[in-house]
Amino acid sequence: MVDKFPNDATVFLGSDNDIVLIGEAPANNGWRKSHKLWRDINGKVLPSGIVLQKLFDIIDRDIFETTFLESVKCYPLERKNLKTCSSNCKNIMLEQLKILNPKLIITLGEFPTRNLLNFKFNKFADVVGNIYEVNGYKILPIYHPSPISPKSYKNNVPIFEKMKELL
Repeated sequence: MVDKFPNDATVFLGSDNDIVLIGEAPANNGWRKSHKLWRDINGKVLPSGIVLQKLFDIIDRDIFETTFLESVKCYPLERKNLKTCSSNCKNIMLEQLKILNPKLIITLGEFPTRNLLNFKFNKFADVVGNIYEVNGYKILPIYHPSPISPKSYKNNVPIFEKMKELL
């Protein structure tokens, strides 16, 4: 069972903190309304959750047992504000990571990756699938698991197959 803790801190504690997933921002049609990670208000697993679980099946893990937090702690009404929100929320996310002390952080998409990596990169594709050591954490950027992205599943599969060998 995944629990929300603490209120509005956008942390979902799983039974496994070895891997921590960091998403972009709270999904409007997801846990903000359902209060359940990866599920809509009817309890149905959201499309991004389905894609991510298929990827996690490769490494024999369950997304519902994996701790999840957001890079952005609020719900920005306009996507153009994500960069500013990420910057404003960075210290909160770093404090959460300090408490959780994961062995591996998987960033879901560009915003959480830019928020954690301590260097600038031009194209997100240049950093995806590589493991970076930052402040004692191993960070693995992947493409966001949203099915509207053509890279969400197909381009993440080789990353997870490689990860299975490492785990």
